[in-house]
Amino acid sequence: MKWVTRERPKTDRIACPWLIKRFIDPDAEILYVPRDDVLDVAKREGARSFDAPDAELTHRDGRCTFEVLIEEFSLGEDPALARLARIVHAADIAADLGTDPAGPGLLAIGLGGLDVEADDHRLLDRATFVYDALYAWCQSQAPVPG
Repeated sequence: MKWVTRERPKTDRIACPWLIKRFIDPDAEILYVPRDDVLDVAKREGARSFDAPDAELTHRDGRCTFEVLIEEFSLGEDPALARLARIVHAADIAADLGTDPAGPGLLAIGLGGLDVEADDHRLLDRATFVYDALYAWCQSQAPVPG
């Protein structure tokens, strides 16, 4: 399946493709296009649109797209993903930056990534390690069932 979003990703548009490829659609093809082209490209390519104005999957009810995807695909039972969602939310929603201590760091990484990598797909490839590492850390922080 193809998934399309706005170009120049920093937080949600890096976190969402990571989530999609790791938990929803391992064979996903991510398309980064100009903001005004997202819906047209989605229609033309038969792609799912995300994190763009009027996209199929985007911010809802104060939640960032990463959180919407977790809900939409019933991934909320994973405590590590829930913890990661709080970090992504804090980094992505400016008014909520202080709601998680890791949020400002993730925002800094996202903003810095835009400065060091001009190619959006290369940026996603490089940032995947960051999200893999954050998820592993979140797993180590999750309460042990029992």
